[in-house]
Amino acid sequence: MTIRTILFDLDGTLIDTNELIIQSFLHTLEIYYPGKYKREDVLPFIGPSLDETFGSLDEARAHEMIETYRSFNLAHHDALIREFETVYETIETLHQHGFRLGVVTTKIHQTAVMGLQKTRLAPFFDCVIGLDDVKRPKPDPEPVYKALDLLQSKPDEALMVGDNYHDILAGKNAGTKTAGVAWTIKGREYLEQYKPDFMLEKMSDLLAIVGVE
Repeated sequence: MTIRTILFDLDGTLIDTNELIIQSFLHTLEIYYPGKYKREDVLPFIGPSLDETFGSLDEARAHEMIETYRSFNLAHHDALIREFETVYETIETLHQHGFRLGVVTTKIHQTAVMGLQKTRLAPFFDCVIGLDDVKRPKPDPEPVYKALDLLQSKPDEALMVGDNYHDILAGKNAGTKTAGVAWTIKGREYLEQYKPDFMLEKMSDLLAIVGVE
């Protein structure tokens, strides 16, 4: 197995946006469903696209709720995001060793780039595939295929890394290897159900997997 291309989910994988996402959901849901949702109630909403999440609650008001969510999320973005341990150093090392690196996220493209810039990761990535860049988001393989196409790569030389079920399934559906991250907010055991090929305890574990000393 020779991996030359590594695709990453963004939220909860490369960047600790958990608090930002939770607060964005709580803010939005308190407006539309006062007193109904607590912190633990919104954890299942982390990962899928906003269309999927809000559409399942109220299709008629989904667009309105998404706008409310995004407005809050954008206003508090820089104050609430954090970096995960060893991410920057690992991505920098992979870039230096010539790996093709891409981001595949259910976040809209512009906001994804904002997060990469804030955490100084942007220069290392050759492509970013956001929700608005595809017709069918993860777990459909379309975003993975699009990233691989832009990176002039193939599934059998690629690895998809993520913190949620739709990252692992998107990779499997596209024919790549997959890696889960043990720091997922939903818990390691949750992610292990989807049988990723690898489980990372910290991002630097990637280096040994792809043969970087």
